Amino acid sequence: MAEIFPSGLLEACVVLGVSNERLKELGLLQDKVTEPLVEAEVLQVHAPPFVTKESSSNGTKHSHAPAFSRTQRRRSFKKKRDQPVSTISSSGQTNEPAVAASNDLSVPQNIDLIALPQLCFPDGLRITSESREDYYHFLVFTDVFGNQTHGVVAQYCKPVHFHPDNGIHQNGHRLNKLQRLFTTYSICIISKYPYYNALRDCLSSFLLQLKTSRMCEFEEQVKEFSAKLALVPIPPPGPLHVVFNLRPFQIELPSRLDVDRPVMDLDLHLPFLCFKPEQILEIISSILMEQRVVFLSTDWAKLTLVAECFMIFIHPLRWQHPFVPVLSRQMLDFIMAPTAFLMGCHTSHFEEVAEELDDLVLIDIDKGTVLSSSSNRLELPDVPLTARDCFIFQAKGLQLHYDLDVCRAGSHTDINELRAHRRQWQRKVNTIILNITLELTVNIFSEVCDFLNYEHRVFNSEEFLRSRETTDHEFYKKVLDTHIFHSFLRDRLNRKNDAFTHMQLNIRSESRRMRAMTESPHRPTMEEIRKYVRPENCLSSRLGVSMPNLADHRLVAVPVRQMSMRTVPFHSGSWSPSRPIKTFKLPEFPPPLAYQYVQSYYNDLIKELSKAISTSTPDDSALMARFYYLRGLVNSVAGKRVDALRDFQSLYKTDMDIFPAKLLNVLVKSLPAEERRMAERRPDLKRLITRVNENERERARPIDDGTVKRFELPKKHLHMEDFVRRVQESGIVKDQGTIQRLFEALTVGQQKQVDPETFCFFYNYWKETEGAAQDVDLPAGVLEHLVTDECVYKLSSSVKTSHGVGKIAMTQRRLFLLTEGRPGYVEITKFRDIENVKISSTPFLLLRIPTLKIKTSLRKEMFEANLKSECDLWHLMIKEMWAGRKMADDHKDPQFMEQALTNALLMDAVVGCLQSQKAIFAATKLAYFDKKKLEVPMMVPKTTSETLKHKINPSLDQTPPQAVDVLLYTPGQLGVSELDSGGNPKLWCALSNGKVLVFDAASWSMQKNSVQVGKSRLNCMLAVNQQQLWIGSKDSFIYIINPWSVSCNKQLTEHRCEVTGLALEERTDKFSQTVAYSCSEDGSVIVWDVSTLQVRRQFRVSCDRLQCIQIHTGMLWCCGGDCLLEVRRNGTVHRKVSLPDHLLSSPRGFSCFLLFNETTAISQSEQLWVGLADAGELCVWHCRDLNKPFIKIQLKDCAGVVCMIKVKNQIWVGCQGKTRGKIYVVNTDRYTVEKELMAHDDSVQTLCSAEDRYVLSGAARADGKIAIWKVE
Repeated sequence: MAEIFPSGLLEACVVLGVSNERLKELGLLQDKVTEPLVEAEVLQVHAPPFVTKESSSNGTKHSHAPAFSRTQRRRSFKKKRDQPVSTISSSGQTNEPAVAASNDLSVPQNIDLIALPQLCFPDGLRITSESREDYYHFLVFTDVFGNQTHGVVAQYCKPVHFHPDNGIHQNGHRLNKLQRLFTTYSICIISKYPYYNALRDCLSSFLLQLKTSRMCEFEEQVKEFSAKLALVPIPPPGPLHVVFNLRPFQIELPSRLDVDRPVMDLDLHLPFLCFKPEQILEIISSILMEQRVVFLSTDWAKLTLVAECFMIFIHPLRWQHPFVPVLSRQMLDFIMAPTAFLMGCHTSHFEEVAEELDDLVLIDIDKGTVLSSSSNRLELPDVPLTARDCFIFQAKGLQLHYDLDVCRAGSHTDINELRAHRRQWQRKVNTIILNITLELTVNIFSEVCDFLNYEHRVFNSEEFLRSRETTDHEFYKKVLDTHIFHSFLRDRLNRKNDAFTHMQLNIRSESRRMRAMTESPHRPTMEEIRKYVRPENCLSSRLGVSMPNLADHRLVAVPVRQMSMRTVPFHSGSWSPSRPIKTFKLPEFPPPLAYQYVQSYYNDLIKELSKAISTSTPDDSALMARFYYLRGLVNSVAGKRVDALRDFQSLYKTDMDIFPAKLLNVLVKSLPAEERRMAERRPDLKRLITRVNENERERARPIDDGTVKRFELPKKHLHMEDFVRRVQESGIVKDQGTIQRLFEALTVGQQKQVDPETFCFFYNYWKETEGAAQDVDLPAGVLEHLVTDECVYKLSSSVKTSHGVGKIAMTQRRLFLLTEGRPGYVEITKFRDIENVKISSTPFLLLRIPTLKIKTSLRKEMFEANLKSECDLWHLMIKEMWAGRKMADDHKDPQFMEQALTNALLMDAVVGCLQSQKAIFAATKLAYFDKKKLEVPMMVPKTTSETLKHKINPSLDQTPPQAVDVLLYTPGQLGVSELDSGGNPKLWCALSNGKVLVFDAASWSMQKNSVQVGKSRLNCMLAVNQQQLWIGSKDSFIYIINPWSVSCNKQLTEHRCEVTGLALEERTDKFSQTVAYSCSEDGSVIVWDVSTLQVRRQFRVSCDRLQCIQIHTGMLWCCGGDCLLEVRRNGTVHRKVSLPDHLLSSPRGFSCFLLFNETTAISQSEQLWVGLADAGELCVWHCRDLNKPFIKIQLKDCAGVVCMIKVKNQIWVGCQGKTRGKIYVVNTDRYTVEKELMAHDDSVQTLCSAEDRYVLSGAARADGKIAIWKVE
């Protein structure tokens, strides 16, 4: 049972000082040595458990120990001592022992008692003639696995009297002849958590108690103090802090901001008081480059606190090397270590340290200097300029002086009020500093993600370096090769949704988000070239005000953010930073060494937590989850294991982010047979135990080590499969079809394999053209004619044209002539305006020069250019761009244009690398759209073209594309912060692999990283309220997403089979609770209380595969494959609609249904519309009399109905067509098909409405796109 439950605040308490034997020896030497330096020893070690049931009066065995820690001692040592030292307390009494004898000292694991005396007395221990003030400093211990524990040390002086006969005085007689000296003792509290301020407060309170107590009680008092701290539970991450009393202080334990951050119980502004912002950047740069860093100070306390601040400043990057912020004199040899390290020592050792090694970074905290041991200044590359300027500007605006903040306030008469005010101020300052340092990290590393290949886990470091400013290359070259950066890359490739990701999305310009929606090569846009903001381009922020003009195929342009001199509000984890911090106060400590009192304390603590849970409002689920966590933890250590399982089951529903899976696994394993049977009699606990066992088996499986590869050019011949992988790793293109055509182009006339030299030539030529495009210097007059998102992708040599001499430039939108002499802009044509492109020859002397001719719809005369040897290539490229533009316009899909652009640039690279007569022929292999235009009529039916507004590809980073299984539109929220489009409407898109994407429905740009909700197909979505979005999954779970934070931290697990439908029953009045219904394919229906997520009712309906449900006029309608059922609230069937006789042989029967009231000028009727999975028809019943014959609506060329929605007086029906996915628009009055839309290349999987103005459709895997349709 060792290590069953996590430790509380205390891991161990160690008392150190001079032993009695040594004091007796010093008594003999007192006339010979002045203030002798003595060796400190460990005198006491106190570690949990302090009481167990075995030690109680009944003496019965019990397997648990009532403390938040281990349940047995790990190892022990014994130390014999002679008579105690005579000391005098502050009350003047004598002859009590300073340290009572103890024959069994418990030594906690991972704590090195041999080195601890040196760390607790880093200056050494002396016997002095004068008393010294109490002194505190802080320690960090790191084991071989990198796990850290933390220590807070309090040094305090005690007087020692020696008798004139050189013996230690044993009684209180003849005080006038006793010689008074002082010795120092240290009390070191060791904890797994860096609660530096809180533990210092605990020790300060305890030292007050020691100074007014009898010394014969010393050991018992230390043990009692330690036992109290062991009773303090650690709060989980989130908005709840734990408070407890240690008179005269009320001590607060802050929680972590999120699960990925450490505890922050220190003052983050300390480095800003010691260093200028420029020097802080130098220190951060040294850490990021993994230099050997040494902090120096005359104050041991500053060393750890300042070093820990810098560890927080670089988050989410993590220091991977030795971290020893306090080195005593005897430990200075550690600085000779050959690896990177971060250490600290006393300033007096500066010369000694500087002489040993040449490449140390020496940071003097007291003087505020950053030097190199080899020179007077640090010779390391600076942080990139833009990130540096932003940080310095923000740092200089910090208000760091508490006294200035309280000068207007009155004096506090209560010390705890004063401390609470100070904590509140510090919390505010810490939050601002966290924002500034996190934004620095984002500004430095934000664009790393653009050079990652997630599928093959490759980082293209060379391309990333090429994209940086030349002046920043040295910095990045050093950082990219570090362990700290490798770990950061691993997190990015794992798509970790942490604070870095949140801020990266918040500060990324809208134009970059739009570019992320298309797969186009890296080129600088006009927006990035201009470096200024045009306010007229600002985006409409709310769909309710103005839906974007989707007929305009230009990407929506918004201002680019140029390292704004502002602080972005901090977003962390799953709770809102604007929500106030709540505190939970622990009951008063009992006598902590008596078992029955400790058990009574736990019972009181459980009662207080139960009261807090019952009084929490359902809207504040984050707070309720923290109470469940704490109560489950307390029940665990109190031996109430089944109660603990109930709490963790409630926590699983409320907030999965803080669910303690490892603790629960150990708890389940520790259940006695009787308690296990008791737990398994409850279905919810049985499911929890089953899930724990499944998760344990999952963890036992071998997993990918998460390595990150750097892109390297091949060294052997590549067949098709290897070639596809290499090109995808390079980041040139992801689409497999395009890569296969590139393979055919590079292997024309030879064996079907690409040799390393050809690949290298191709890759280098591609990168050279990228670099050449970035070096294009367009005059300001030319920039004015281009749209902000345009990039120059190809520039010809200087040629003679019908518009003059100059260079032809190609962007993704147009061709223009960059005239020579006086640089100017002459428009040639936009690709959509081209009518014909051909090559002819122009006579010149005795030669005929190839000439490119372009006919446009806007000019009568043709454009001619004597491109000479470039003519054939430009002819191919322009024809491909023209065909891609036409197809993109017809299909309202901008991705076609991006694909055509990629094809054109690949043609250029193929011709450039092959340099042979077959180069042009090889390039024709890439003319995909030009050939497609010739092979198949590309005309889109007029009705489809007029109704279709836009298409989105949510699977751009997926290989291969994923099916769009569910779409859900949520309207915008007035009064919500506009940051990150918080008030804009959203489109939620569920892909076939359990991934959920979020789009801003005002610009159709992706707003967040994907949210992974399981690994199975998602079947349905329901927006329950502004805090909950439910998703039903094939794995039988209902996942609950917080729409604000876009994080999934709750699950409902009561269903046993695939969840197929969700429905919401509206509140009948303001006092009633909102109720939701869910169903699974086995016919189970569960009624949920939305506010508490508790099951209200549960029943089962009899049908073949229950597929969907709907609430109508207080009744629940259920659609199965063989029938539709109208069900009362208690689960009894009211009416039944069976499958029509002519469809009884249908394998799948009904697929979907709609129920609504249809109001006309003369009547009102209830209509039931039903779709059939294997037939191209709809059946319509009038609900008042289901026995009447139904109306049958035939859908031409439809193989089966998949989904339906009602929009205005129309039913939109998504179908699986015989060749393509179709949408039929049916009039509800006339029961006729008004429109037949050729929607997708695969079946239509889902439909949703955007405020009855637009309909959005999602397609199956072969298409994988979202189409946006106009509603008339």
